[in-house]
Amino acid sequence: MTAQDEDLLLAVLNSAPVVAGARTEQLAGPPGRALAKRYGGTGTAAELEHLRHVRDALQALVRGEKAAAGQLNPLLDGAVLVPNATPQGLDWDLVTPPHRRLAVRVAIAWSRVGEELPGRLRACANTRCNLFLVDHSRPGTARWCSMAVCGNRMKSRAHASRKRTSRPRNTE
Repeated sequence: MTAQDEDLLLAVLNSAPVVAGARTEQLAGPPGRALAKRYGGTGTAAELEHLRHVRDALQALVRGEKAAAGQLNPLLDGAVLVPNATPQGLDWDLVTPPHRRLAVRVAIAWSRVGEELPGRLRACANTRCNLFLVDHSRPGTARWCSMAVCGNRMKSRAHASRKRTSRPRNTE
């Protein structure tokens, strides 16, 4: 798996962030077309629809909703990886309709992350966040999409909660 595959996977998984308490959509209109083109897609409406579909299914799978796996099958139907021998080894060419190619690449990247880094693709531990991370830390204990954002928020909330519960109450 290449770094670009992992980047594509996270870009798609994280394309529906929560902003001001509401889920936003970044796989539509100009932002969606820009994301698709950045990873070799075309940005057509059909391509963006397939990206939204694969994103929603993979988000559910990462969160433990096993039934979501069946949602990927129609997208993957007929997709084939064809080997091509080179002096460096095998290259794999993806054969699928052009409007599904990028979404199938996302599904393949998800599968490879699961094989190469089992248990390391996870949702942010901040329940108010809708982002995902691939944990590359040595101990595999990363919990937040960003320590600077969610990590600090969660630690501040935990500290405030501990402080509230440890205050002596006035019982006079």
